Amino acid sequence: MISVDGLTVEFGGTTLFQDVSFVVNEKDRIALMGKNGAGKSTLLKILAGVRTPSRGSISVPKDTVIAYLPQHLMTDNKRTVFEETSQAFSHLFEMEKEIERLNNELATRTDYESEEYYKLIEDVSLLSEKFYSVDATNYEEDVEKVLLGLGFNRSDFSKSTSEFSGGWRMRIELAKLLLKRPDILLLDEPTNHLDIESIQWLENFLVSNAKAVIVISHDRAFVDNITTRTIEVTMGRIYDYKVNYSKYLELRKERREQQQKAYEDQQKMIAETKEFIERFKGTYSKTLQVQSRVKMLEKLELVEVDEEDTSALKLRFPPSPRSGNYPVIIEDVSKSYGNHTVFSKATLTIERGEKVAFVGKNGEGKSTLVKCIMGETKFDGTLTLGHNVMIGYFAQNQASLLDEELTVFQTIDDVAKGDIRTKIKDILGAFMFGGENSAKKVKVLSGGERTRLAMIKLLLEPVNLLILDEPTNHLDLKTKDILKTALKEFDGTLIVVSHDRDFLNGLVDKVYEFGNKRVIEHLGGIYDFLEKKRIDNLRELERNN
Repeated sequence: MISVDGLTVEFGGTTLFQDVSFVVNEKDRIALMGKNGAGKSTLLKILAGVRTPSRGSISVPKDTVIAYLPQHLMTDNKRTVFEETSQAFSHLFEMEKEIERLNNELATRTDYESEEYYKLIEDVSLLSEKFYSVDATNYEEDVEKVLLGLGFNRSDFSKSTSEFSGGWRMRIELAKLLLKRPDILLLDEPTNHLDIESIQWLENFLVSNAKAVIVISHDRAFVDNITTRTIEVTMGRIYDYKVNYSKYLELRKERREQQQKAYEDQQKMIAETKEFIERFKGTYSKTLQVQSRVKMLEKLELVEVDEEDTSALKLRFPPSPRSGNYPVIIEDVSKSYGNHTVFSKATLTIERGEKVAFVGKNGEGKSTLVKCIMGETKFDGTLTLGHNVMIGYFAQNQASLLDEELTVFQTIDDVAKGDIRTKIKDILGAFMFGGENSAKKVKVLSGGERTRLAMIKLLLEPVNLLILDEPTNHLDLKTKDILKTALKEFDGTLIVVSHDRDFLNGLVDKVYEFGNKRVIEHLGGIYDFLEKKRIDNLRELERNN
C-alpha cells in the first residue's frame, strides 16, 4: 500500500537514518519503536507527507487516504464539538452539493444533444456512484458513537471546542480521523490524553474497524493489544519484526546476543590474522599468504553491535521518614463548583505503605481529590493527614513550577542528598539528560523535558507520601520501567493517578474508581479491577435487556 524506498534523513550534519526501505501492507498494524531521538516521529511525518526526506521516495497508490494524528495540535475554536467532529465527512458534504449543482444545471439547460450536456450527465452519474458507494447516511450516529467512546458526554456535543483543554481537543481530532476510515492511520502518542476506558474503546475500534495502522506509543499494553508488527528505528536503520511489542523485545535480545557473538568471533579472527601477518611478513615462503590476509582484512565488513540502551539505571528513593499508621483519612468529603458536583460523600482510608491508584474518566474528580489532600482547594467534609506525613507531589502542571534560570544539573544538585549526589550524572542520563543536555537551562527545555526533570527532582526528596498525577505522559518505556521499579521499592505510601495499565500493573494493590459523583474502593490490582468492571458492565447490559 505504501512503499518506502531508500529513505535518508540528514540535518545539521547528522544522519538520522540512512537507506531505509519497507512496505506497509493493507491491514498492517505496526508499532514504531526506538529510543527518544531515534527518528520515529520524523518517519511518521514523512509517511504523512508533512515532511520531506533528504533522499529516497515514498510511493502511495492514487486515492489512498492517509490520516495523521501528531502529538501536538489544536482544532478550530468556532465550531461545536459535534460540528467539528462532523468535518470528517466534509468531502461528502461537498460532493453532495456538487451533485445538486450539476442536477440543477441539467434541469435548466435545453441543449440535450450537445457534447457538454452528455458530459454533464456523465459527471453527475460518476459522482453519484462515488457518493452512494460510501454509506454516510447515518453519519450523525457514527459521530455520536465515536465521541461517546472517547469519553465525551452528550451534553458536550453542543459546547464550543474552545471550552475544552488541549487534551480534549486532541480527542476531537482523533474522532475525526477515525470517522474518515482512512486506508492508513498514523498515530503519534494517541493515548497520552485518554483515560483507561477510552483507551480500551480505541483499542477495540482499531482492531475491529481500522485498515492499516502505524502507531508510536509508550503505553505497552495498548501497543501489545493492537499491533502485529514492530519496526525498530535504531542507529540510523530499521529492523522489521512480524510480531507484537512483547515478542519483539525477546527477539531483539536474541538478535543482540547473536550480534555480540559474531562481533567477538570476528574480533578474535582479526587479532589472529594480524598476528599471523606480523609474524610472517618478512618470511619469503609465506609472502603470498601474508598478502592474501592483508587484502582480506582490507575488504572485511566489520560486524556492528546495536547500541545498548544504557538508561537501565537502578533508581532508589531515599528511605522514608516514618509516618502515622493512616497517612490519609477522608470522611464524607464532597466537592462542587457552583451547581456542578464533582463527587459527593467520598470516604476512604489509606494505610501506611499502601500503594493505591485513582482511576476513572477524565473530569470525574481524581485530580480534584488530590488537590483536596494537598490543601489546594476547599471542600465539605473531613480530611485528616496522619502524624508526620511528608508529601511529595507531582502535579500535571509540575513542569511549569521549575526555576527557569537554573540548569538541568543545578535543578537536581539543589535537592540531592547523601550518596545519591555521586550519581546525579547517571540519573540525568537515564532520564535523557546525558552529556551536554545537563548544562541546558530549564527555560529552553520542551514541555516533555521539563516533565521528566520535575519527576527526577521529586524522586530525590525524602518523603513518606508520594502523590503522582499522570506521571508517565512524557516518559518513554525504558524510563517508565525505571520509575515503576523505584516506586515498587519505595517504602512509603503511594497515591497515583494514571491511565497507563501496564504502569499500574504490579505496582498498586488497591484501586479507587471515580465516576457518577462517587468514589468506590476495589481491592486488588488494576487488571482485577478491569475484569470486575467488564463483568459489572455485562450484568448491567443483561439488566437493561
